[in-house]
Amino acid sequence: MAPSVVAIGGGHGLSTVLEAMVDRASSLVGVVSVADDGGSSGRIRRDLDIVAPGDMRRCLAALTPEGLMRDALEHRFESGVLAGHPAGNVVLAAMLELEPDPVVVMDTLVEMVGARGRVLPATSVAIDLVATTERGTVKGQVAISESGAIRSLRFSPADPEVPAEVSEAIVDADLIVLGPGSLYSSVLAPVVPGVAAALHRRSGVLAYVANLSAEPGETDGYDLDDHVDAVERHGISPDVVLVDANAYIPGRYQDRIRTYELVGALQSTHDPHRLAAALFDLVS
Repeated sequence: MAPSVVAIGGGHGLSTVLEAMVDRASSLVGVVSVADDGGSSGRIRRDLDIVAPGDMRRCLAALTPEGLMRDALEHRFESGVLAGHPAGNVVLAAMLELEPDPVVVMDTLVEMVGARGRVLPATSVAIDLVATTERGTVKGQVAISESGAIRSLRFSPADPEVPAEVSEAIVDADLIVLGPGSLYSSVLAPVVPGVAAALHRRSGVLAYVANLSAEPGETDGYDLDDHVDAVERHGISPDVVLVDANAYIPGRYQDRIRTYELVGALQSTHDPHRLAAALFDLVS
């Protein structure tokens, strides 16, 4: 039986998981951070006061069949007043001005493009990430991704509204996938208090997909234990930690670690087909 899957995160890591599981899940939901404040998303947030569209667009594209519609979502304008904006961000911005509920907007877009799954915002409202570091407080996703020496992550507002559809999907899923991706600015970014509460009520397996290496500027010097420590420190206790077979594995979380061949030819990113096989194995 194919499992029902919820993947939580942001950026390229979440879209990789969605791409991996799109043909293997009975139902598939991406829960996406809307805290991005850089690039096109940052400009749109500042100008229109809406949730950041970029990660929602990227995940929508990952679930859309190959072809003109998928290409159009990811098409980035190179000149004129729209220079730097992906077309999908512009469409999302227009829809969010007409309909303030991002769940309604994303469900409408999923139907429009024929996406094979659902993309939901982690929060119903725009939020900012706030990190406590060894050098003081840092605010904003971009600034946090470059700060290093992060001790903890919180949110502004502190307890933003989480759509009921997000909580229901997490609680009912057979498999919940957290990661891979930038640890603080993507993986933990959507785990606001309401999402964390839903994770505590889960009935399925929670798998943390460990990064292949530390990320310069955000997790310099981290090994596997440090990554899992950070996740645990923020109130999330994964049932399984999925690790590439060639990775160095310290000692503190041996009882939860499962190793698989996860990288492709480039050796720097997770291969979607290998990742899909590993995740499916956890619940098969």
